Amino acid sequence: MDVFATRPRPSSCATRTSVHHAHPTCEAAGQPEGVNLLDFTYYFQKAAHQRRMERAGPVDVVKPGELTGEARSAWRLMQRAQPHLDNPFLSPEFTIAAGDVRSDVRVAVLQDDRGFAAFFPFERRKGGIGSGVASWVSLCQGVVHRPDVGIDARVLLEGAGLHVWHFGCLAAQQPWLAPYAQSWMETAVLNLADGFPAYLAALRERSPKFLRSTLYKERKLGRDLGTVSFGLDIADDAQFRLLRRWKSQQYLAKGRADRFSRAWVVELVERLHAMNTPDFAGHLSMLYADGRPVAGHFGIRTATTLAGWFPAYDPASARYSPGLIQHLKMAEAAASAGIRAIDLSVKADSEYKDALSNDSGTVAEGAARRPTATAVLHRWSTQPVHRLRRLVLDTPALYRRADQVMRWRGRWRSTS
Repeated sequence: MDVFATRPRPSSCATRTSVHHAHPTCEAAGQPEGVNLLDFTYYFQKAAHQRRMERAGPVDVVKPGELTGEARSAWRLMQRAQPHLDNPFLSPEFTIAAGDVRSDVRVAVLQDDRGFAAFFPFERRKGGIGSGVASWVSLCQGVVHRPDVGIDARVLLEGAGLHVWHFGCLAAQQPWLAPYAQSWMETAVLNLADGFPAYLAALRERSPKFLRSTLYKERKLGRDLGTVSFGLDIADDAQFRLLRRWKSQQYLAKGRADRFSRAWVVELVERLHAMNTPDFAGHLSMLYADGRPVAGHFGIRTATTLAGWFPAYDPASARYSPGLIQHLKMAEAAASAGIRAIDLSVKADSEYKDALSNDSGTVAEGAARRPTATAVLHRWSTQPVHRLRRLVLDTPALYRRADQVMRWRGRWRSTS
């Protein structure tokens, strides 16, 4: 435990960065105004405390499949010990599966005199430019580490053979990478730690109209199409293909890139669907009316956290909002199975995520860079596009207009 966590900082600067905007911490921004003897003593003590933290040693880079059983066990223990790392996208199983379908996936392994200190999964492309593992579909990236370990980001990147490492959803509490964040985004979380009845009661109080409407549509779905039922963990491959077909249609209608148009994504999710262990599994959930699938979701889980990933529904049943019904059923069944949280990732103006979530978190987007010529040239070539993208995403009017254009393009593509 950090003994300084319970003591107020001498600076008035907020210790938590604001959502959507990268902001340096108080200490990174410099010495606060009005430092007195007590302030000096505080910082001296904190510096001594930080020096006592273990420094990770040399970096070894391996392919995911080369990780030993001992290394995988250490990785999982680090996740269990720290709730902010309990995300299935940070699990060794996800990285190993991605490494089986992509040749550029690597893991930087850091060790010290106490054994394994940290694991840094990444993809390395030509020229030493890197990204998170399966970054086109991954919803969480970062370093998995022991609580007592300090990491130098530049040393880590150099050891990994990277000049630049891009991240789109950096996990919380990554102090060595947070200074490179260019924007922060709020995530939607269903906190089920107190059980589904407590969650439902809070949802009824927080969003009564939303809940009444969803439950009414569930009853109407049953009256019109037949008995409503639900399965949390469906092994059937044909139903998984059906869900992917619905999702591809959804991508097309919205003018978005179809994730399942890439063969490696299909192979990755099929591998994950086949996994089912106490520590990690791929979960296909399906909602049925009279035994016929009308909505579903595919995600991955640890022992206690389920990550929302690919929800979709039958367009023919859209008037019943089967996707919303499916999410409520999934929350109920997941809570009964021991899941304590469902992470729906970035909100991004999503009304259903706002309505369902009773908790939140933050992830960051940015790029960690070493002070090299390659990194500087890369920044010059990518910064204009990144700034334009962030301007659109952070400006509601521009985002709505861009969304309208993409949906129009999707309708044109579907009829051409």
